[in-house]
Amino acid sequence: MLKDCRTVWANCLRVIKANIGEQSYRTWFEPIIPVQLHNNVLIIQVPSQFFYEWLEEHYVDVLKKSIYQELGHEGRLEYSIVVDQGNGASKPRTVNIPTARKAAYPTPLQQDNAMAASAMTASARNVAAAAAAPVSPDKAATLRNPFEASKAIDRNYLKSQLNHTYSFENYIEGDCNRLARSAGMAVANKPGTTSFNPLMIYGGVGLGKTHLVQAIGNHIKATTPDKFVLYVSAEKFTNQFIESLRSNAVQDFANFYLLVDILILDDVQFLSGKDKTQEMFFHIFNHLHQAGRQIVMTSDRPPRDLNGLEDRLLSRFKWGLTADLQSPDFETRMAIIQNKMQQDGIDIPPQVVEYLAHSVNTNVRELEGVLISLVAQSSLNRREIDLEMAKQALRHIIEEVEAEVNLDFIQKTVAEYFSIPVDLMKAKTRKKEVVTARQVAMYFAKEHTSHSLKSIGHNFGGRDHSTVIHSVQTVSDLIDSDKVFKGTIQELRKKFAGK
Repeated sequence: MLKDCRTVWANCLRVIKANIGEQSYRTWFEPIIPVQLHNNVLIIQVPSQFFYEWLEEHYVDVLKKSIYQELGHEGRLEYSIVVDQGNGASKPRTVNIPTARKAAYPTPLQQDNAMAASAMTASARNVAAAAAAPVSPDKAATLRNPFEASKAIDRNYLKSQLNHTYSFENYIEGDCNRLARSAGMAVANKPGTTSFNPLMIYGGVGLGKTHLVQAIGNHIKATTPDKFVLYVSAEKFTNQFIESLRSNAVQDFANFYLLVDILILDDVQFLSGKDKTQEMFFHIFNHLHQAGRQIVMTSDRPPRDLNGLEDRLLSRFKWGLTADLQSPDFETRMAIIQNKMQQDGIDIPPQVVEYLAHSVNTNVRELEGVLISLVAQSSLNRREIDLEMAKQALRHIIEEVEAEVNLDFIQKTVAEYFSIPVDLMKAKTRKKEVVTARQVAMYFAKEHTSHSLKSIGHNFGGRDHSTVIHSVQTVSDLIDSDKVFKGTIQELRKKFAGK
């Protein structure tokens, strides 16, 4: 009987080989072992549940075509799925599952068989999936590591690919990132057990996505060192998958990722348009999620805007929490600069810190780049960092800030118009002419900049937002009631309109 099943399967393979590519044949069909042929039912053994799902998803038609040609209308196919590799004292344990897809040449009998297969109880499916999913530690030692292709995997020494410098301690919290940071901390403290699974962090370039997700990974590694945390970019994941196809190691690739306790996938938008890679990630995602493992992802846009990704993947991305990162506000930028100064042991005058926080308002990465440039210039020129050096550095990195209607320009223009020093405008003096100039400057700051009321007040000597509200209202009332004052505002507005 064993010889008969081998003969039938060998003939089936010839049909299959004629209908698919050589690479696919070697990857998905050469590992299959014919087990038994009984009453026109051919049983074939596949290495894992994942292997079975892949065959059913991609090759069920060609399989049934080959069975039909060998065994006729009454021929059927069943899978024997290896769920335990066994050892020297015990044989591998398997679970048998009939094929559940529609046949290439349907007959009444085949249709009945397909219906019977689809009617397989949910409990049987759950037993097979639960028993088959992650690879045991003994088996892990024989797998190939996609990060170190020449070395076998020892789960106790797997590298997480994390940068230890990223932590929650040096991730500055602000209104722009509070939700994402709080969710990240919750996941880091209880990975896989919160409702934030998966956790998707999205935002523009340089806003701290990679820092935050790696901080999650580093925190987990520090508090639960037995957990296997893995950080990988979507680009590297794709390249590893392509290499596994080329080297006939797809099963090793999949099993490696099924070992992971916390998977951090950076820049998931890179999977767009890569159908086979998405297929692989879909299966890995399902296995990890069902096993209670934590999945963390980043993207440059929200899931609804991720074009080129399959709907079934996008729907899974929405199972947990999606949190965005926005451009840091003035206060957060100030805190970032001060934290960087403390970390690097550098000293920058307060007025320079304020100038940098005002001028570089796009992202954190650009702000840190300016600081690095300033430190380098200070060291090379043996000169203390001052405002002039900061302005010179900014001219080479960002657009010319002096040409913009920003707070600095507004304060200088209004101070010159009222013939008072800018520093006096920021002082605590209650002289009428100074108070009027300060209120006018605050009025134009509210009108021409995107600064919050709190930020405007901070830049006028540390005043609170209620003072700014009062100043804006006072100026508005005077414009309506005082023609001379209204003329003053119109003259100043022309100066700003030219910018």
